Amino acid sequence: MRKTAKSYLLLPLSLCLLLLATSCKDKHGELPIEDKPAATGLAYTQKSNRSLDTVYSNIVAALQANDAIGIVAQVDHQQNASNAGLSLNPTRVVLFGNPKLGTPLMQANQQAGLDLPQKMLVYKNDIGDVYTAFNSAQYLAERHGVGTVSTLPQIEMALTKLAESATGKKVQMADDNAVALNEGILHKVSANAFPDAYAKLRTAIEANANLKIVAELDHQQNAQSVGMTLRPTKLIVFGNPNLGTPLMQAEQTIGIDLPQKMLVYEDENGAVHIAYNDPYYLAERHNISGEEETLAKIATALNALASTAAE
Repeated sequence: MRKTAKSYLLLPLSLCLLLLATSCKDKHGELPIEDKPAATGLAYTQKSNRSLDTVYSNIVAALQANDAIGIVAQVDHQQNASNAGLSLNPTRVVLFGNPKLGTPLMQANQQAGLDLPQKMLVYKNDIGDVYTAFNSAQYLAERHGVGTVSTLPQIEMALTKLAESATGKKVQMADDNAVALNEGILHKVSANAFPDAYAKLRTAIEANANLKIVAELDHQQNAQSVGMTLRPTKLIVFGNPNLGTPLMQAEQTIGIDLPQKMLVYEDENGAVHIAYNDPYYLAERHNISGEEETLAKIATALNALASTAAE
């Protein structure tokens, strides 16, 4: 029988705490471990006392107030899931960049453009905890071999300050931060010149009714806007919520690697490359299992797009 509010007030405080602890225990009688982010190379804040809307708004406002930063795209994964008739806990990601800080990474290794611009993920998990996460500087350094680039500490400091100011909590690192050089990156060499390879890729994405282009970024043009040089390098961001949502249902942190991205760039020898993330690697990074069918569909689609741009 449901107790009245008055009867609850009469319970001693110690009994209230006991009832709370008992209701939160798992089937083994243990209190649950905090469901904190665990993806490889992810930096994240301690769970915030602020609402997801407040945290996300704080991040966007801070980015908009900084003239050196440009917001590239904002993605509401939950809304996209709903539009596809699927459910997902609140999950949002904002893509943003500062060419003065990011360009030196790509000058050292153009393939770093696959993880640029920066991304900040905000989500509420199954037990109602709100987290903010981003790719750590260490992850960028090791995956792309850019650890000696002078702007990397500035990037780490800026991301940490942004996350901590928005949430009111400290940033900490995931337990596993080991990533190998070029790990999880697939690429094809194109027979086409840079403009043609990018145009063919873009046309192939547009021709697929299941895909939607979210953003396009000309890293070379952005570098020139701040007086820097960079070989031709473009990023295209696109997604299919019908395939991406099941992965986020399994583990929300993969939202930082979604929507999908493909990088087209011309190297120092004039060769044109199409680089993209291996979906199987992303699943491993975010500790996702049991989604083999979805991953196979994504892998097949990405390979087809890259092949079209390469042929």
